[in-house]
Amino acid sequence: MIRILDIVLRLTVWFLLTADSSWANIAIGLAVALLLPSSGSLVPPKLKDWLRALWEVAIAIPQAYWEAVEIMLKPHRGEDVVLERVKPQRSPGLIFLDIFIITFTPKTIVLNCRDDGWFEVHRIRRRGES
Repeated sequence: MIRILDIVLRLTVWFLLTADSSWANIAIGLAVALLLPSSGSLVPPKLKDWLRALWEVAIAIPQAYWEAVEIMLKPHRGEDVVLERVKPQRSPGLIFLDIFIITFTPKTIVLNCRDDGWFEVHRIRRRGES
């Protein structure tokens, strides 16, 4: 099951990059997804972690729309860079999804995924917000 989720993630990224849903592109994307080597992670991902990450993606979509409207209605002139801890024992695919979720919302973007287990996240905020 985990391998299938990994292939689906790779195909999703492929389709986002190519923006082409032709049969040839689907075949190429599937071939690429299957031929890419596995992450070689020492910690295999758990189904529970994948389901939680997919739920977070589903929650991030309405949150992104809300933040976009909020930015238009109320100016956000403050900004800072904060560190967020990478969740423990994450596979590379789940770390990618974590970065995607953070970057998908308009107020935040991941600047760096450090080797010591932290994300550097740039965020905008209204003055006075912490």
